[in-house]
Amino acid sequence: MNKYRISSARLKGYDYGSSGIYFVTICTKHRQHYFGEIISVVEAHNYAPLQYNFQYSTIGKKAIEFWAQIPQHFPFVELDEYIVMPDHIHGIICLNKPGHIGWNPNKFKPQVQNLPSIVRGFKSSLKRYANQNLIDFDWQSRYFDEIIRTERAFNNIRSYIQNNPKEWYKKLKS
Repeated sequence: MNKYRISSARLKGYDYGSSGIYFVTICTKHRQHYFGEIISVVEAHNYAPLQYNFQYSTIGKKAIEFWAQIPQHFPFVELDEYIVMPDHIHGIICLNKPGHIGWNPNKFKPQVQNLPSIVRGFKSSLKRYANQNLIDFDWQSRYFDEIIRTERAFNNIRSYIQNNPKEWYKKLKS
């Protein structure tokens, strides 16, 4: 009885359909570099944004395109900072449901109009595109999420996403 069941990575009892801000990380299977490669990074000066040269693959370009289309499929979603890296995607997803008042604990029911359904829709559309175009591509079965609860956490995560190419490049060169 549930002996071999993998426990959920989601916060137990939390309503992932409620309005809120979420940080998600979605990885490729075996951390394969399906999305492309970072070629170079130029340090920012005087508060200028970080500049980096990323050579995106076909599936990497589609990942950017499909990510940007999420609000077309889920009108209550606003996208904030995000980045497509060689083997993963980081993004901040804001759920803004004006008619959704209050918070309700998760119930056993179909998962629609919530964070898991948004991520599932994104992942399946990119996988379907890859299959239809005979592109070798696969996702890791799960994803990471964090509920952003403070402005400080929001700003730290935004900074983390913006600096991810620089940190990636530093590891690559070390």
